[in-house]
Amino acid sequence: MMPTLKPKHRPFCFSVKGHVKILRLALSVTSMTFFIIGQAPEPYIVITGFEVTVIFFFIILYMLRLDRLIACLFWPLLDILNSVIAAIFTVIISVLALLPETTRVIAFGGVFGLLAGVCCIADGVLIYRKLLFNPSGPYQKQAIHDKI
Repeated sequence: MMPTLKPKHRPFCFSVKGHVKILRLALSVTSMTFFIIGQAPEPYIVITGFEVTVIFFFIILYMLRLDRLIACLFWPLLDILNSVIAAIFTVIISVLALLPETTRVIAFGGVFGLLAGVCCIADGVLIYRKLLFNPSGPYQKQAIHDKI
């Protein structure tokens, strides 16, 4: 009989946050691939490539649970800031890629970029809600009377 994991100990890849991050990574990689194939302007490729790198970094960070090991940084805040900034840049690049004078392949990259921007917003909202309603680990605040 296989022991079941408590919801608190569920691995990152099987959580909703993990699914959204992996979907965001897949959409960003697809968008970057279309931009490369369509020979889009360099900023399109650079911004999506940087976004892929940062998303991959956060996935590895959470999978290896390094966010608990490196406690000197407030990782949820960095993740929220990344999601907001990435959403802004991704949406701007995607809208520019959807302008009428672009090729069909670059437009496909823009569509996938817009979907990645929506996933960025969803990712930021998930992290914010977790911090707001369900703080856990080193980020949990305790009342002074609980310490006594």
